[in-house]
Amino acid sequence: MDVLTLAYSATLASAEAVSSEELGFFGGVAKRYSDGGWGMWPITLCLVVMFAIVIDRIFILYFKASINKEAFLRGLKKHLYAGDLDKAISYVAGQKPTPLTSVVKSGLMNVPKGEAEVQAAMDEAALRENPKIEARTGYLAMIGNAAMLSGLLGTVSGLITCFEAVAHVNPADKATILAAGISEAMNCTGFGLLTAIPSLVAFSILNGRTQHMVDDINETSVGVLNLVVANKDKLRMPEGRTLTEE
Repeated sequence: MDVLTLAYSATLASAEAVSSEELGFFGGVAKRYSDGGWGMWPITLCLVVMFAIVIDRIFILYFKASINKEAFLRGLKKHLYAGDLDKAISYVAGQKPTPLTSVVKSGLMNVPKGEAEVQAAMDEAALRENPKIEARTGYLAMIGNAAMLSGLLGTVSGLITCFEAVAHVNPADKATILAAGISEAMNCTGFGLLTAIPSLVAFSILNGRTQHMVDDINETSVGVLNLVVANKDKLRMPEGRTLTEE
């Protein structure tokens, strides 16, 4: 009888292995997702939100708001050294609209009013543009934590199922229910970590890119102000005046 039981168990195990191989990678993932039970729902929500934020931030930080700072400053310096403020403003206005160009343009537009106004205008523009760069990146850290906690919640739910099976279920059904509970617990843990780890990595990378762009704006603002001050005697204003100290 024991030999027959072992043979039957071995047959079932081999059949399950064959069916798992036939499912393939995506079929196996789908099966594990299904075995995770309701605990997969909040993890899936975290995953969808994470992908949406990452795609949005990559598009903004690496494409829409990105500009070659060195090349931009080389072109701007050429016009400022020549003392032509109009061409400098036109040059900046002709560049791709980014937070950096918006800040510089605000400063150049206020050059006729004096150095203090140039600094104030760039500071105001930076306060307006920096939140556009920093927006939503911080949510990735929160989503990573939420995904881990959601996985933990699913794990606890699976373990509760296991304990209930040990305490109240018919002995003949204990093995099946224990297996289902453990599967739910482990799959929730796994999927929670698979969502949390990329979210935290993406947060670190995108936050670094954000800080780099903010630093570029601050550095460029100081550089432009210094250029204006250094060339104030030869800058030709739209009204034909030159910049003088107030």
